[in-house]
Amino acid sequence: MLFNPGASASDWQLIGPEGGNVRSLAYDPGDPNRILLGTSAGQLFLSQDGGNSWTIFAHLGPGDDYVFDHIVFDPTNPAIVYAAAWGLFNDDAGGVFRSDDGGRTWRELMGVHGKSIRALAMAPSDHNTLVIGALDGVFRTRDGGATWERISPENHMAIENHSSLRNFVSVAIDPQNPETIYAGTRHLPWKTTDGGATWHNLKEGILDDSDVFSIIVDPKVPSRVYASACSGIYKSDNGAEVFHRVQGLPHSAIRTRVLKQDPQRPSIVYAGTTGGLWKTVDGGTKWALVSSPDVIVNDVLIDPRNSNRVLVATDLRGVLVSNDGFAHYTTSNQGFSHRVVGAVVVDRKDPNRLYVGVANDKEQGGLFLSDDAGKSWRQSSRGLAGRDILSLQQAENGALLAGTNHGIFQLASVGGSWMPMKMIRGPVPEEQPKAAEAGPSTAVSKGKSSKAGAASKRKAAVAKTKVAAEAVIPVANAPRVRSLQIGEKAWFAATDDGLFISVDQGERWYVQPVEEEQEFSVVNSYDDGTVTLAGLKGAYLSRDGGKTWTSVALPKYVSGVYSLTSTPGALWLGTAQGALRSADGGQTWQYMLGGLPKSDVLAVYYDSSGQRLLATALHSHAVFQSKDGGQSWQSTPEAGVSIRTAQNYQGRLLVASFHNGLLLEQASDPASKF
Repeated sequence: MLFNPGASASDWQLIGPEGGNVRSLAYDPGDPNRILLGTSAGQLFLSQDGGNSWTIFAHLGPGDDYVFDHIVFDPTNPAIVYAAAWGLFNDDAGGVFRSDDGGRTWRELMGVHGKSIRALAMAPSDHNTLVIGALDGVFRTRDGGATWERISPENHMAIENHSSLRNFVSVAIDPQNPETIYAGTRHLPWKTTDGGATWHNLKEGILDDSDVFSIIVDPKVPSRVYASACSGIYKSDNGAEVFHRVQGLPHSAIRTRVLKQDPQRPSIVYAGTTGGLWKTVDGGTKWALVSSPDVIVNDVLIDPRNSNRVLVATDLRGVLVSNDGFAHYTTSNQGFSHRVVGAVVVDRKDPNRLYVGVANDKEQGGLFLSDDAGKSWRQSSRGLAGRDILSLQQAENGALLAGTNHGIFQLASVGGSWMPMKMIRGPVPEEQPKAAEAGPSTAVSKGKSSKAGAASKRKAAVAKTKVAAEAVIPVANAPRVRSLQIGEKAWFAATDDGLFISVDQGERWYVQPVEEEQEFSVVNSYDDGTVTLAGLKGAYLSRDGGKTWTSVALPKYVSGVYSLTSTPGALWLGTAQGALRSADGGQTWQYMLGGLPKSDVLAVYYDSSGQRLLATALHSHAVFQSKDGGQSWQSTPEAGVSIRTAQNYQGRLLVASFHNGLLLEQASDPASKF
């Protein structure tokens, strides 16, 4: 299976927000300025200036869930590169990919296809010998990946003392003898000195049931072995037969994911932990924290030409870089974005101002805004408390509304704090008291009637306020708000706990019953009073601004609905089976291809400024356009990333990706690209 890099720098530009998760880093031995970066979405990024800037380089694997924790260059022929992955959602997914041309093209090594590979090592003394650690065993190749053999016991449960010889997460090979291999598991480390014919457990000095994340062997003194685990860092001076736990790291930092030794000064070792980056300059006797304690480290790269230059792969913060051995450091994420974009909004008054809501990044996420069309970004997330932003809208007065994983929040100004909005578990109240609450009979004198009526209205208002107050949903229990829409007369929020509507510019949000359904994903409103709604079980349509709803009759072959949208003269369904069009208000549907993907079309939108239809699909790295009402479609060049939404932005396409922030089309005339 051959994989080609999917993005061309001349077609698309990744514009941020910068940062996010980085899983691995590796430099080209022939040109250490050339560095590959692995992500958890099946992608590799490339730097050609020593990590100062990055570009999307390749997408490997069938989907967006391959985690590339290990990238290895062949030092004798740097054009040969290996990248190992495991599936984020499936323990039977993963593999090893090899490139023979420096990464321009890749092929999967089928001998280990489908294995959840958590570790990869190349033998320093034989670069055709590689060893992988997978959840189901240790495997070795002696011919650069052409063939593979299992070197750990296959029936480990039936072999005495080998019951825990599984779930491998780290491997290391002796620098002088490729038959000596160390393998760390989720329980303890193991060692073989005969290429896997026999194994023995390395448990002396290590706390029982320790996940062994990383093992390194000193290239100059092979008997010196370091191991990192969930219980701390361990060092052995006798080939790992006996370990001693390294002291000096606090409990918050003992979960050590990676160890890296300075190639020029072996007494210097970096420990990447969930509690920051730690460093020893005396072989492990003393350790010092050299980063912020809330940095989560996944990998460490030391420049072979200048070991004071160190790059660190992190969760949430992207790449950190230092030129003085981490006495000082900064982020280095230009061109790199691994952000899950929930929504993007162009400012109503200033088209150069962009707002982006992101998910999964906790305190490093929330809202980002740019005043220069994506050239630079700043965060404005105070008050969100690490919530994900799944949807975003801007009101006419400039205020921002965010649908989060826990409720709706409003930001009056970008320098302020986000404030939660009232979500009320009840229907929109009537503006006037009911007739039965109108007060005494009009037979009473005019004066008394007026006073009694006013008192009754006040009483009714107090009662209504009390009921509303009791029904207000606590912010901690507020539902996941997947989609927001601001209509002329009402505002809408599609949530996991029903459709909420506000008729007072967002002051209060009330539940609007829709066909007894509760889980909704996308809501859209239009100037003619039409509102469309898609949910877990179907699609719904309102022609009166959301007051009443009808269920859309779906063809029997439709198993899942992503969206229902209204375009001039037609309704469109984005479904798991592809795109469907209705010209009669949803009574009948026509399955549409004409260049569209056959399945998983997310949505069809109408671009009024471009007078065209735009469509995006779940597994596509392109945007689709139609200028004939959807009869025929043309696609853009591939962007190299999976695309969630697309919109016309100053004459070019601006797309929100699932995993890589925003991308801007680089053609001067987007129509000419089709």
